Amino acid sequence: MGVAYQVDQAYQVITGTRDRDVASASLDRADAAAAARGDTRAFERIYARHVARIHSLARRMIGPEEADDATQEVFVRAWTKIASFRGDAAFGTWLHRLAINVLLGRRASLATHRGRFIEADAAFTTVAARPPSTELRMDFETVVERLPSGARQVLVLHDVEGYKHEEIADMLGISIGTSKSQLHRARMALREHLDR
Repeated sequence: MGVAYQVDQAYQVITGTRDRDVASASLDRADAAAAARGDTRAFERIYARHVARIHSLARRMIGPEEADDATQEVFVRAWTKIASFRGDAAFGTWLHRLAINVLLGRRASLATHRGRFIEADAAFTTVAARPPSTELRMDFETVVERLPSGARQVLVLHDVEGYKHEEIADMLGISIGTSKSQLHRARMALREHLDR
């Protein structure tokens, strides 16, 4: 069983979902159209359906200390841009992409370049040993939060969100090789933690 599979399984445990159902997608589409016409209640329903997923993404992308503000910023941006949602894809996909853009912009503005390059040994010591009684969900969140910023972002974008290295390199302004290197280092740190 590979680390990517374990990360994917842990993500599914964390979010408590596998796929969004058709009824929810229909509600999203109808509420997005109403919100584009200025219906704030429709936007509140969108917010309620998506806030947990966006907040979880923000925690993993930029850390728990900035997640609340970043989540708020994503939904403010969604409100101002909701009229641009054409319905070509699912609303959740549109919102997710908007969130990635906001989080990457926030990352740049906060200057969270805490060190893209880490020595393997430093990554291993950064990730604390797994407490014996902690459930997988909390353990995974803790481990991911403790990864250095560059490694954490590449891991989340690649293994959790499913982006390719070329896309990640473009989003983060790094080389494809750096993306691959950071992913490898993040996976090694996770493997070290899981083996404890």
